[in-house]
Amino acid sequence: MNSGRAPRRRSDRRLRTVLPVVAVASAMTLTACGSGGQSGGGGDTNFVTNTGGISTVAAGDRQPINKIAGETLEGEQLDVADLKGKVVVLNVWGSWCPPCRAEAPHFAKVAKETVSDGVAFVGLNTRDPNKGPALAFEKDYGVGYPSLYDPTGKLIVSGFPKGSLNPQSIPSTIVLDRDGKVAARSLMALNEEKLRKMIDPLIAEK
Repeated sequence: MNSGRAPRRRSDRRLRTVLPVVAVASAMTLTACGSGGQSGGGGDTNFVTNTGGISTVAAGDRQPINKIAGETLEGEQLDVADLKGKVVVLNVWGSWCPPCRAEAPHFAKVAKETVSDGVAFVGLNTRDPNKGPALAFEKDYGVGYPSLYDPTGKLIVSGFPKGSLNPQSIPSTIVLDRDGKVAARSLMALNEEKLRKMIDPLIAEK
């Protein structure tokens, strides 16, 4: 007579376990390490995604970012708005993220090669509970550009307007044009070729 009760209890336990996990996953979309969603933060983004997984926005449809500023891993103050006039590459990363480690040497190399073209790289370090592992990451991969320290993802969530190409995963890369507007996005780890595919057209814009 008791044979029918145990399965229900097990089912109830499974349900109680699954529901909180789903809720947390929905609330913390930026914790996924790898490629994430397929579109921007709601609304009409007017973007086109090519076969390389890079989303771009026509110049007339681009939106400016919100304020992205704070303390870098090295303890300096940085405001992305001060970089207006440059092509800005914003890379969301964490030291704990394998795809971030895979793309880091490519980013370090391209950052050095494009500085004379008016390109500035800025990292957005997230989900690292303290700076130690992130600073070691920068040293190990020769990352010479600054990264804002954003352990809770506050800057990542608030920094991009609704309907823009916003970061939705770790790693994500957002490229701003010289007017500080979102021009391109990738939601996956990038090699040198794909990173250049995002940057070079913006360097050429006048």
